[in-house]
Amino acid sequence: MRHNNLIKIILGLTIAGIMFSCVPARQFEEVKEAKETCETERNALKKDNETLTTSSNELQAKIDRMMLDKNALVNDTSIKGSAYRTLTVQYDKINKLYEQLLGNQEKLRAGADADAQRAMGMLQETREELQRKEDELRSLEARLNQERASIDAMRIQLGLKEKELSDKNAKVSELQAILDSKDSVMNALRQTVSNALVNFEGDGLTVTMKDGKVYVSLDEQLLFKSGKWDVDPKGVQALNKLGDVLENNSDINIVIEGHTDELAYGGNGNIQDNWDLSVKRATSIVKILLGNSNIDPKRLTASGRSSYLPIDSEKTAQARAKNRRTEIILTPKLDALYDIMNN
Repeated sequence: MRHNNLIKIILGLTIAGIMFSCVPARQFEEVKEAKETCETERNALKKDNETLTTSSNELQAKIDRMMLDKNALVNDTSIKGSAYRTLTVQYDKINKLYEQLLGNQEKLRAGADADAQRAMGMLQETREELQRKEDELRSLEARLNQERASIDAMRIQLGLKEKELSDKNAKVSELQAILDSKDSVMNALRQTVSNALVNFEGDGLTVTMKDGKVYVSLDEQLLFKSGKWDVDPKGVQALNKLGDVLENNSDINIVIEGHTDELAYGGNGNIQDNWDLSVKRATSIVKILLGNSNIDPKRLTASGRSSYLPIDSEKTAQARAKNRRTEIILTPKLDALYDIMNN
């Protein structure tokens, strides 16, 4: 702008010079001085113009850079604005979520308080239950100690019982040995008696062994007439043979049992019934054994069983004949056995 004004001044002065070329020299000098002044000003203005042009270019470059910065700022502002809006939306959501969380937290706190109360109640119940269990445990421990003491006492007693049982087992073994020995003796005795009375076994005499005892059974027909207690001669012979055997076996006890049938006794006098008859017959045999041998009377026992221990319960003549008998029961002396048992 300033440069254009300078050009206009120069042109005006030029035109004026041409118009006033005919003016006097003084005026010419003035004009010349004015021209020089104008030239000087023009040069100065030219320099100023160059300076201003340079400054203008620099400013334009700055403006361009600023425009670029502005565009970048605008673009960045747009991006950040969009991000801000997005963040604002997200913030609102987060804020709502936070409020919801606060509400949930309050609910949870309330629920937690209730749960805590329940938990405290359960804890108290657990403590009480634990206390009860501890009391029960102490009681059980006391009982256990008592049981242990009882077990210790029982062990002592068991040891004593085992010792006692061992002693008893030894006694049982000793008793069994004695019984086995007695059985052997009784078996030998049975054989000896059978051999001694072999001539009478077909006449109503039998020799058997039962429960460790030897039974010599003599039918009525071998010993007595019906209803009598006097022994017939053949019966006396059999008893003498038996007496010889028994005399040589001093460790044998002898029981004589008289037996009748169930029919009522028909005699009279001192014998009133079958009881009397069965005893009287047993006594008669005892007297024969003692009269014809050296048997110790302490070994002998006379007894009557009447009709109450029959062999055959039938009500026939054959059954009654079997039941009318005398049994001589030979039993081993068990004094040693009793001594062991008593000790």
